[in-house]
Amino acid sequence: MPKSPGLKAKLASKDLVIGSWIQLAYAQTTEICATAGFGFMVVDMEHTSIASHELLSAIQIGSLAGQEVLVRVGANDPLLIKRAMDAGAAGIIMPMTETVDDILRARDAVYYPPRGTRGVGLARAQGFGLDFAGYRDRMDSELVLIAQVEHKRGVENLEKILDVDGVDGMLVGPYDLSASYGKPGQFDDPEVAAALSRVAEVVRSHTKPAGMHVVQPDAALLRRRVEEGYRFICYGTDMVLFAEMIRRTLADISDLLPARER
Repeated sequence: MPKSPGLKAKLASKDLVIGSWIQLAYAQTTEICATAGFGFMVVDMEHTSIASHELLSAIQIGSLAGQEVLVRVGANDPLLIKRAMDAGAAGIIMPMTETVDDILRARDAVYYPPRGTRGVGLARAQGFGLDFAGYRDRMDSELVLIAQVEHKRGVENLEKILDVDGVDGMLVGPYDLSASYGKPGQFDDPEVAAALSRVAEVVRSHTKPAGMHVVQPDAALLRRRVEEGYRFICYGTDMVLFAEMIRRTLADISDLLPARER
């Protein structure tokens, strides 16, 4: 049976892929997300308290479930990138990409010389020291680098960022993007809406795919983003999906209780 295309190939073809987002990194919840049928998995190391050993566990669980696991690192730091890649990440989502220089620094950090400047070590990614050459060759053709654009300067430089060789696509961070206009979470504000519309224009015209994190589970919004042309979509997070289900469950329970117990 021929091997199905990997995430990098799907992004290059602008196929629609929808992935999960891990914030809790408990083994059980990570396994639930990894085996649910999403197209990829992201472990968030920026807005969480996930530690390095928990990241390793999440990548192991995802990989064993057949998922390609991306890591949103906490900063554009070669050490953080190197640790995530050596743990076995399939690639990196680089937050707060505002300029071409930002994404060039990230590209250098994910690739080995001569293409980049990544330090060479032996860890899980390299078969625990038994498959460095195979890993090196695979990464040259399979590694995924996503620029997360979540500031108005990033929107202004969006085409130039996407044009960088080695960048496989971009991901909109809607909350931080709105915050960069001084209006956090106000997605219907005219200025924020205009920025999102500009991103949508680039989505339709550029050869590389654009992504969106639909943080709150909303099937109608998800469909709208797909219709707008987004092809790399992260849907919900393990934390938000769990919290939303708890809220719905309690609403069902509340309807059955006497008024004094609600």
